Amino acid sequence: MTEPTYPNLQSPVCPLPLPAGAQILIGHGSGGGMTRDLIVNVFQKYLGNAILNAGNDSALLADELTRHAGSQMVVSTDGHVVSPLIFPGGDIGRLAVCGTVNDVAMLGAQPRYLTANFILEEGFSITELEQILASMADACREAEVEIIAADTKVTEKGKSDNLFISTTGIGWAPAGRSISGQNARPGDAVLVSGPLGNHGIAVMQARGNLGFQSEVRSDTAPLNHLVRELCDAVPDVHALRDPTRGGLATTLVEIARQSGVSILLDESEIPIDVPVRSACELLGLDPLYLANEGKVVVFVPEENAETALAAMRENKYGAQARRIGQVTGRSDGRLLLRTALGTTRVLDMLAGEMLPRIC
Repeated sequence: MTEPTYPNLQSPVCPLPLPAGAQILIGHGSGGGMTRDLIVNVFQKYLGNAILNAGNDSALLADELTRHAGSQMVVSTDGHVVSPLIFPGGDIGRLAVCGTVNDVAMLGAQPRYLTANFILEEGFSITELEQILASMADACREAEVEIIAADTKVTEKGKSDNLFISTTGIGWAPAGRSISGQNARPGDAVLVSGPLGNHGIAVMQARGNLGFQSEVRSDTAPLNHLVRELCDAVPDVHALRDPTRGGLATTLVEIARQSGVSILLDESEIPIDVPVRSACELLGLDPLYLANEGKVVVFVPEENAETALAAMRENKYGAQARRIGQVTGRSDGRLLLRTALGTTRVLDMLAGEMLPRIC
């Protein structure tokens, strides 16, 4: 299908010769010439496209709406405040794109457009900002999405923490597709796309909280292509969820309560990389509650479980997909774990923050 064109909307991008150590200044948030210089010569340099570069305060998507007539529009919004901004395997820019792409994809939709809002602190390094924007652009290309509207604000030094990013995602799902946290059913198999806890440990390592070095890298990744391939192979997917803050256990308790079911997990089948497990044992953390930024939990009918696993394993972000449990029946929303010792324990939501400023 031919992509819509937007003639005469491309504004020139003239690379700005930045002095060494250039920083964000209060004047960059004035709305005047310095703001335009920052937008045109820094933001458009990495995120620019015909719609964004038109310089309007909003984007007209009439052609896109016509093209997707009969489909369901899906919209999600998110804020990103991770500390530090750059960590092994990712940064706040990649996190912002992937997090919002994945939220849209969890309803079985394919994201197409993002909007972004950047809160910059006076004194923040423009070199570091460009590094983050370049990473953001790479993530957009991988996910095949575009940022079509954006805004910047600058706070006084000490009034924020270098950089916050808020994003909104827009996508479309086929008419009639119903994937929701309310749709888990007794008899469903519970699958996960790969090892858990890597993002949480990678951020802790970047903060210097581990007290030792590890090779753990964040799993931050866009999952929309994996979800499309999964839904093509198994149209009857019941529920999808990315287990971010609060980790796997909190996510599954949420779904159990939304759907009014009991879920039983098999501890021996839950994939956790050895370095992550070792770090958790040393620090007294439970990997089932650590944040993930590139994993999806899948609920499918038992008869479709193997087909779903095969489809997920064809994608690089689902190569280590495993079956980890099942929906056992109706209840008020209970999550149980069958331990390696053969006992069963109840898992609840994370109470408070295990790791603040994680995503």
